[in-house]
Amino acid sequence: MVLYFTATGNSKYVATRIATAFNDRTVSIPDCMQHEEYSFELSPGEYLSIISPVYYLGFPTIVRDFLNRFSLTTNGKTYVCFIATYGVTPGGTGHLANKYMQKKGYLVNAKFGVKMPDTWTPVFDLSNKEKIKRTNDKAEMQIDEIIKKMSNKATGDFLHYKTPLPVTKIAYYLYEGERKTKHFSVTDACIGCGKCAANCPVHAIEMQQAKPVWIKDTCAICLGCLHRCPKFAIQYGKNTQKHGQYTHPDTLS
Repeated sequence: MVLYFTATGNSKYVATRIATAFNDRTVSIPDCMQHEEYSFELSPGEYLSIISPVYYLGFPTIVRDFLNRFSLTTNGKTYVCFIATYGVTPGGTGHLANKYMQKKGYLVNAKFGVKMPDTWTPVFDLSNKEKIKRTNDKAEMQIDEIIKKMSNKATGDFLHYKTPLPVTKIAYYLYEGERKTKHFSVTDACIGCGKCAANCPVHAIEMQQAKPVWIKDTCAICLGCLHRCPKFAIQYGKNTQKHGQYTHPDTLS
């Protein structure tokens, strides 16, 4: 079973590659949260892979909340992997994966990372499509290597460029402030399609008079609404307009 959360398609693409390689099933964490499905059973020999993007050196809130409620039933020993998709660093996500799984009585046997385009456009510029393509091409080789290691049931921490735990804690504290939905704005380019509201993983957006309105004070700041908007009408802060949009070319339009 491959559990994943995605906003722009990076983690979904990795999840699909992993599931295809092992003839496995993919399970969307937001779908589980929506239907309140937290208990899972693995068949004998089935792997468990957890795939998550990195937000402020840690987990998105939706991944954190899911793993707090998650329970697993297995028949025999289970090979457990964690894979971080990240733009600069996997931060402390490997440590967090260990923490949550140990609470459930399981060991994370292997931790991996895949460097992909960083979709946090308040800081990172995604307007250079050739650079994005080069990054995703390199990611293919990283995924191939992960599949090879998983096939051999490799164990160990294969994450690179990690951050010390104190740094992770400071950055994650800042995440809480950035989650405030007051940072979002909508331009006159909005056509009222409702795609942002339909795809918000924490249901923070509601369409009112054919315009998106954030009805919660905080969200996951996955920026899925911004990146998926067909008219690029949703912005976060002052820099996103010039930094462009991104969805993984093989998973989301």
